[in-house]
Parts: sequence; C-alpha cells; structure tokens
Amino acid sequence: MKKCTFFWTFVFVILTVISNAAHAEKTFVYCSEGSPSAFNPQLATDGATYNVTRQIYNKLIEFKPGETEIMPGLAESWTISKDNLSFTFKLRRNVKFHTTKDFTPTRDFNADDVIFTFDRQRLKTHPYNKVSGGSYEYFDSMDMGKLIKEIKKIDEYTVQFNLNRQEAPFLANIAMDFASIISKEYGDKMLEAKTPEKLDTNPVGTGPYIFKSYQKDTMIRLEKNPTFFRGGVKLDKIVFLITVDSNVRTQKLRTGECQLIAEPAPADLPALKTAKNVKMYSRPGMNMGYLAFNVQKKPFDNVIVRRAISHAINKKALIDAIYLGNAEIAKNPIPPTIWSYNDAVKDYEYSPEKAKELLKQAGFEKGFETDIWTLPVARPYMPNGKKAGELMQADLAKIGIKAKLVTYDWPTYLEKSGKGEQSLLQMGWSGDNGDPDNFMYVLLACSGVEAGSNRSRWCFEPFDKLVTEAKQTTNLKKRVELYKKAQLLFKEQAPFIPLAHSVIYRAASTKLKNYKIDPFGGEYFERLDLE
Repeated sequence: MKKCTFFWTFVFVILTVISNAAHAEKTFVYCSEGSPSAFNPQLATDGATYNVTRQIYNKLIEFKPGETEIMPGLAESWTISKDNLSFTFKLRRNVKFHTTKDFTPTRDFNADDVIFTFDRQRLKTHPYNKVSGGSYEYFDSMDMGKLIKEIKKIDEYTVQFNLNRQEAPFLANIAMDFASIISKEYGDKMLEAKTPEKLDTNPVGTGPYIFKSYQKDTMIRLEKNPTFFRGGVKLDKIVFLITVDSNVRTQKLRTGECQLIAEPAPADLPALKTAKNVKMYSRPGMNMGYLAFNVQKKPFDNVIVRRAISHAINKKALIDAIYLGNAEIAKNPIPPTIWSYNDAVKDYEYSPEKAKELLKQAGFEKGFETDIWTLPVARPYMPNGKKAGELMQADLAKIGIKAKLVTYDWPTYLEKSGKGEQSLLQMGWSGDNGDPDNFMYVLLACSGVEAGSNRSRWCFEPFDKLVTEAKQTTNLKKRVELYKKAQLLFKEQAPFIPLAHSVIYRAASTKLKNYKIDPFGGEYFERLDLE
C-alpha cells in the first residue's frame, strides 16, 4: 500500500514539474546596441528606436517577414484609382489597442486613429503637431505634407488618402515606421489630463508586445499582448538590454544573458561561427555608410574641396580594418541591392597626390582645421565609428587637414547633426522599403535639409529635379533612367563620400526559433519562440 502511494505521489510530482515547465514564462533578452531616441516612431529615424517600436505598433501596410514585399497590416485590403491619386483602405475590425497603466481603451481601432496619426504630422494646427518638439523628420523629408491633399473617413472602417500628385513609392512608404498607427483616444485622454507628452514617452499601440518600462540607457521591458489581432505570440516578455560595447554583447550571448545580439563586431565573427550553442545569420545589407560634408559650412561649400577629400579617404583600408572584409566599397548613394544602381559611375580613386592638387586649386595649399563627428554606436554600415574616425583623421593629415574627432551619445548625435551643427559627419542608412527614393530623395533632396535627413545640407536644383520627377512617375523604365542620371550628378558634386555597403550579421542562441534577418536591417520579434 505504501509503495503504491509513493508511486502515485511520485507521478503527481513529475507531472506537476512538467506542467509548470510547459507554462513557465518565456523571457527573451535582446542585447541592443544603443538607447532609443524616442518611443514614438513618428519622431525618429534610427534603428535603435524602431527595433523597439516595431514590437509595439502596427502600420496599415507591412512587409512580409524577411522580405521586401508588402502585405496587409491594419488595412486588410486597398484599392487604387485609375489616375493613381486616390488610395482607399479597408480597415481590419476587432483590433484592440493596448491597455497600460496610463490608458484603458473603450473602443477598437478605426478610421479616426489613421487620420489622427497622419494629421498630427501634416497639419500645423493639430493639437499634437508641436508636442515633443514637432519634428517629423521622415514625414517632412519625404514631402508627405505636400503630397497628401486630404484624408477622408468614408466610414468607421474605410479611409481614403487623396494625393496632390502621383507618388510611385506611396504604398511602400506608408509601410515604413513613421506611419505606425497611434490611438486617437489615447491622445485625447492625455490632452484632457494635460500630459500630452505621454503619448510619445509611454507608447500605446496594437502590436504583439506592450510597453512596460524603460530604465534610461540600461533596459526596456515589454510584455505579450494577449489581444493581438494576429495571435500566435509565443514569448511572454522581451527585455532590451542596452549594451553599447560590441565585445560585451558577444560575451553576454556566450554566457546566456542574451539570446540575440545586435551588430556583432567583425573581429568576433570567426569565434561566434564556431561557438557552441550559437547560430549565425547573415545576408547582404541594403545599407550604406558614408562621410557627409556640411556644405553650408566653409570650406565644404566648395565642390573642389569635397572632391579633394573624396580622393583622400582610403576606402579599401577602411573596409579591411573596420569591416574585416565583410563589406564592399561604395561609390553610389544607393546599394547595389536596389534597382537602378548605376554601375557605370566612376568612383574617386584613392590618391593623396590628386587630393593635394585639388586643395591647392581651391586655395587651401596648407590645409585647414576641421572636426569629424564619429558614430557613437555600432551600426551595420559602420561597426566602429571611433576607429574609422582615427583612420579618416590619418588620411586627412596626409593632405594637410588637421581633423579633431568629436562624438556624443546617440540621441544627441542625431539631434545635433539633424540641425547641421557638424562639419564632417559619419553617418549611414539602411533602406526602409527597397525603393531608390528612400535613399536618393530622403538623404539628398532639398526638402531633407530643413527636415534634418539631408545631413550634408546639400540642395542642388538639377539633382532635386531628377529625383522629384522619378518619384512622381509610375513608369519603371523612366524611373530607372532618372535615378541613374541623378547618381552621375551626385558623384560630380560629392555632397558625401559613400564608404561601404556591409553584410548584415546577427548572432543568436540555438534556443531561439523562427528568427529571420530583415532585409532592411531591423528586428521583428512577433514570430519568435524559445525552447
């Protein structure tokens, strides 16, 4: 009898342990490379922000996981008028906004939220337009305010965008992060409470994870959204462990503190590829690292000076030392993975002698003093800004230019450079939608100067005319032709020096399942699971 009792007690204990294990919370830890500059993607352009907000918000249209093809998001379908000037979206029903400590929604997502999201950015009279500084860099640099004529609510679940002109990449553009849908009801409640800034600091979305807390420069916590409209979310909690040092990120992965790390250092890749319980992921990056001239500051307003420095920077040595060969030399303002890339463009050859001749021609035979702002965080397009800055500094010294290295924390770096405080600036770009417009117009068009995305602050009318025409025609052959011409003009005027197109790498625990590298270099955790 005692043996029988002991047996069934033992079975009960084992079953309890198995049951508890099955229902144990799954906490996923991501070692990120930097702090977000904001928690509202309308106010940001950086990957450190978007990697957080992509888990919290949804857009009308989204990209298929690991692909560049669009798919329905909060819009279940859409139609386009014959003249390509009206886009009508049928919205998904029964979608819930998050319930948080600040907000409990009383209704589902509807057309009012779509209108609120875009009108905040486009209408100066909107009550939220100036909240949090009123800077909408992406929206403004893409001229979305001039593009959108009106947004009409057809009914609770139908909304129509009417445009002033044709815009070839319009659907791909509104699949980008700045178009993440914000709750109007939450906005109204925060206005009523006289705390409108909470809309941006305490985010509320419809996404797979709910924002819980942020410990500045240290940690961000998210929790599973039990009412997520697509369902199937397997992780219970996500922790962003902000770890600026790439070597520390690698160590935390190997000791099990993180299950996925951002931007592993090129020097760590060989060891990670053979490490036990580590899986490496890679794909060609849709990105570009570059050195920007602030053409509104002397002597960089002089194209001859810009060409001289273009000859002075040793790109091959940079790629060998910084990327350890995991990148290719860049010559155009778009990567070769994007259609319309002009391979016929001839790059500035590395030649200190030619650089000196041009400086003499420009009246700077004895050189000059300047500063180089070095990237403070590791990005796919620039894994080590400080070391790259030291190499650039040495290259410039060879032609008589004395450069001082300057840096700031990441949010400050973005804010100050967006205002044009820099002289020479390390920067880069990872594509957001696979369209050349996302590089050529956002980074180099005149509208981007005031918006802040054109960090060269270069407004050149012939170039601007080409890229504006390219975005306003739906004829693909014509667009290719225009972008190829624009790349020739870019090279001639040299507003920035394209340095490298890098391979994207991620390192993860073998316990992490269903992970895919995003072609745009971002992170989406909706489908992840842990063993």
